[in-house]
Amino acid sequence: MPFSTLIRTASHEQHTEAETSPFMGDLLGGRLGVAAYARYTEQLWFVYQALEEGAGALSSDPVAGPFIRPELMRTAELERDLAHLRGPEWRSTATPLAATRAYAARVRECAVTWPAGYVAHHYTRYLGDLSGGQIIRDRAEKTWGFARKGDGVRFYVFESISNPAAFKRDYRALLDGVEMDELERKRVVEECRRAFALNTAVFRELGEEFPLSA
Repeated sequence: MPFSTLIRTASHEQHTEAETSPFMGDLLGGRLGVAAYARYTEQLWFVYQALEEGAGALSSDPVAGPFIRPELMRTAELERDLAHLRGPEWRSTATPLAATRAYAARVRECAVTWPAGYVAHHYTRYLGDLSGGQIIRDRAEKTWGFARKGDGVRFYVFESISNPAAFKRDYRALLDGVEMDELERKRVVEECRRAFALNTAVFRELGEEFPLSA
């Protein structure tokens, strides 16, 4: 089985749990205000800082290096979105949830100590952004009146990727070509599951802060 297929199938349960969290259901269903969307975007900023601040040091790594692609980087777009959502002083009030701190800490730990584990987090985030993230962008534009692919949803707009489907195929081919033994592959699959679980924990805390479904 291709490694990319193994990762997708083995983490399907955790992926589904993240996608169907009450918070995301309320957000995508238009039942929450823009404040909830802004708070979610803020949490993403903390996670992507962790992902991208360590990317440069991994660019020459034989495992992680091929995945470090400048066209994927999201921090600048998140900052532009947050300035639009919260105003120019948004940094002064930005605070990570406890689950977000744990998520970002794990990403940083992998970036420093385990490049293959970093790839697991890279995969779960960026391929998700190119896929299901586009649903979030569409709903946000319609629900809160953001300009199509404009400020407020820049995070989901990959201007340097003209063909997302082809890019995702190439990305999966990179995964399939990574050289690692069976034990390491199992560890990476488990880290993908962990990445989804960490993401779900963030949604859970956001749901407690915006408890419409309760």
